[in-house]
Amino acid sequence: MFDSHVHAAPDVVDRLSADVALGREYARADATGFVLKAHYESTVGRARAVSDVTGLTVFGGIALNQHTGGITPAAVAAALGAGGRVVWMPTADAHTQGAAGLPRLCDHEPRLPRHAYAVPPVDPSAEEATDLVLTLVADHDAVLATGHLSGEECRWLAERARRFGITRLLFTHPSYTVPGLDPAAVGALVAGGGYAEITAYQLLHQPGCTPAMLARVAEAAGPALVLSSDAGQPDSPTAPEALRLLIDTLAAEGLDRSWLTAAASTTPESLFALG
Repeated sequence: MFDSHVHAAPDVVDRLSADVALGREYARADATGFVLKAHYESTVGRARAVSDVTGLTVFGGIALNQHTGGITPAAVAAALGAGGRVVWMPTADAHTQGAAGLPRLCDHEPRLPRHAYAVPPVDPSAEEATDLVLTLVADHDAVLATGHLSGEECRWLAERARRFGITRLLFTHPSYTVPGLDPAAVGALVAGGGYAEITAYQLLHQPGCTPAMLARVAEAAGPALVLSSDAGQPDSPTAPEALRLLIDTLAAEGLDRSWLTAAASTTPESLFALG
């Protein structure tokens, strides 16, 4: 098992497990490692500390939300220069998040502005900063994740990523509420290169989500499928349990278990691998 998307404490919201405790949960589950994500903090140093303690391969990165000023190349340069492996485009402060009524940092601290972020074609003014971010991602051979941006922005980013020589592209849970793409749209995205993620969080918490819907998305992704937990919520199972539940649920829909297991282990390991 290699979980490419999980949350831990400390965070601005409650989490089920702290960093090292989470690492020990994966170790007990015979996982090889995981990617530690936070919407409002670089996880690069935290990931290194957990790796040192547990011996697992643990990667961190940075999400480009309000705490970084949005699409900010300096924040990306700092995170990647310190060993970060992934840059998530705006997530909790993407324009889609607010439109869908999903939680944001400014909901916790109302004195903050409610500014949201986008990239072309939604916000053409962000092109120059986004291009520099993509250049930095390519220079570091890091993973570019699309975050919670819309389908049209994901398509723009995918084309732009190819232009800048990015070879590691992950479409962040494209069938989640944001961006809310159907299986055909997911298939079209991966046909141009990149991987499509399905998360246990969707199964556990996404309104209207069904095992059958996720199975159709998985089929559309094909060999470009990545399964992750996106766990860490107090009302979710532990991350390893959540990821196993996702595999079991999709297998019960008639999908090949060996393919699903690879999507939660060797496929994301290859995507995030160093070198």
